[in-house]
Amino acid sequence: MLEILIGGGPLMIPLMIESMLALAVLFDRAVAFHANSKIDTRSLRAKVLALLREDRVDEAINLCFSTPGPVSAVLTAGLQSYAKHRMVTKRVDALRAVVQDAMEDYTHQAMSAVEKRMNILSFIGSSAPLFGMTGTVTGMIKSFNAIAGAGTLQGGVVASGIAEALITTAAGLLIAMGAVIPFHYFTSRTEQIELEVIEAGAELLDFVTIRHSEPDA
Repeated sequence: MLEILIGGGPLMIPLMIESMLALAVLFDRAVAFHANSKIDTRSLRAKVLALLREDRVDEAINLCFSTPGPVSAVLTAGLQSYAKHRMVTKRVDALRAVVQDAMEDYTHQAMSAVEKRMNILSFIGSSAPLFGMTGTVTGMIKSFNAIAGAGTLQGGVVASGIAEALITTAAGLLIAMGAVIPFHYFTSRTEQIELEVIEAGAELLDFVTIRHSEPDA
């Protein structure tokens, strides 16, 4: 294996660095998404609404605050805004607007944490093939220079250059696939989480609208 890497020439150095970065990000995001999958957000949302119906807003905030994940974080921001403004804002549309703004503002932060370092995978997926193609070009140049220096076409003369070209091309493609495939998988998981955040926020806003539209609200 070491001989193959050395045979790939100097461009194998950035390719190996990219492969290690891709593995590190892959492990980091896999652990994060696995931990998030263990959180029962449906149960959390049901418990929060049940507490709100009993006017136990502080308990709902504490429940969300003690639960990890972007859904609970966004709900915490919305509930804190609701608790702060519900006694001073009489208009239901104004109360709904401030709660919605609080959740939307925090959604950007929560989703940024979910998408953390995924841009590295995207960069590696697009740049690794370019390094591989560059290695192909430099390897072929090396082969032609060897032919010119020898003055004759011999297999042994051009073998090292061709090997360099093939090794870097294969390495670039393999590293790109190892980054692009997880990137698209993590992106789909991110979209699912974002949908859960939107649904949870919509439920809270519906509660605010219904509760404070009641005659005795």
